[in-house]
Amino acid sequence: MAYFIGIDGGGTKTAFVLGNEKGEILATTTLGGSSYMEIGVIGVVNLLMSGIKAILSEENITLFDCDSICIGLPCYGENKNKDQEITVKLTEILKPCKVTIVNDAVVGAAGALQSDIGIHLVAGTGSIAVGFDGSGKTVRCGGFSEIFGDEGSCYWVGKKVMEVFSKEADGRLPKGPLYDLIYKEFSLQEDFEFIGLVTDTIFPHRDKVAALQKIALEAALQGDANAIRIYKEAAEELALIILGVKKQLQFSEYPIPVSYLGGLFHASQFVLPTLKTLIEKENCVLVEAKGSAVEGALLLAIKNR
Repeated sequence: MAYFIGIDGGGTKTAFVLGNEKGEILATTTLGGSSYMEIGVIGVVNLLMSGIKAILSEENITLFDCDSICIGLPCYGENKNKDQEITVKLTEILKPCKVTIVNDAVVGAAGALQSDIGIHLVAGTGSIAVGFDGSGKTVRCGGFSEIFGDEGSCYWVGKKVMEVFSKEADGRLPKGPLYDLIYKEFSLQEDFEFIGLVTDTIFPHRDKVAALQKIALEAALQGDANAIRIYKEAAEELALIILGVKKQLQFSEYPIPVSYLGGLFHASQFVLPTLKTLIEKENCVLVEAKGSAVEGALLLAIKNR
C-alpha cells in the first residue's frame, strides 16, 4: 500500500494526516503553530518531524513506506532565503519521500475547492485568496502584512473597532452599542483609558486585535450602524482580493466558484450579501468549502507523487 502525508501549518496550530492513495485518512494529529516568524526555521522543522513521527507510529510504518508529502506553511513564498532554507532541510530529512511545500493558503484552496478551477478566500486573522484556472498555474492576492494589508480580515476589523470607538468617544460619530460594549468588555472608567490598554496589552498581539471582531459582531447584531458599515467595507475589500486573483488567471469555465473560510464569516449575515453581489457582477459565485485544508494537503500529496 502507498502512503501519503498532508500537513496544514498555521500560526496557532498545525494539522497532520496520513492517508492512502484513495484519499482515505488513516491517522491524524495536531500540534502547535508552524510559522518560522514565531518559532524559527529549526523550530518549524522540529515540529513537523514530531507530527510526522506521531502519525507514522499509529500505522507502524516509516518514511520509506511513504510516496509523497505535501506541507502547507504560513509565510512560505514570501522570503526566498527562508523558503530555500526550509526546503533544503525538509527535503534532506524526509528522504526518500517526494516533498512539496506550498503556502498554507494553497492547501486550503485545494481542500475547499477539490478542483483545479476556482478561487479560495481566507478571512481569518489575516486575509488572502488563492486561485487555479485549470492550466496548472496558481496565483494569490492579498496576505501581505497586517501593517499595510490583510484587508477585510478579523485583524483589519479589530483595528476598525478601535477607530470607531475613538470617533464615537469624541463625537465624530454618533455613539452606538459598540461604544458601550468596549466599556463593558474592558471595564473602562473613561474614554482615554483605552489608549493605554490598546498600546500595552492589545496591539502587540495579533490574536487580541483580531478578537475585537467579536465586539463588532455583537454591536452589529444590536443594530450599530457603524459596526454594520465595518462589515460592509470588509466585504468590499474581500471582493477586491477575489477579483485580483481573477485578473491574473485565464478561466474558461463560468461562473467561477469562490469558496470561503475564516473567522470573519461568523458575521456572515453582514458580510456575505455585499460580497455575493460584488463578485457576481464579475461572473463569480460563492460556494461552500468542500473539505479542510489538511485534506487539501493530502490531495496535493497524492497528485504530486
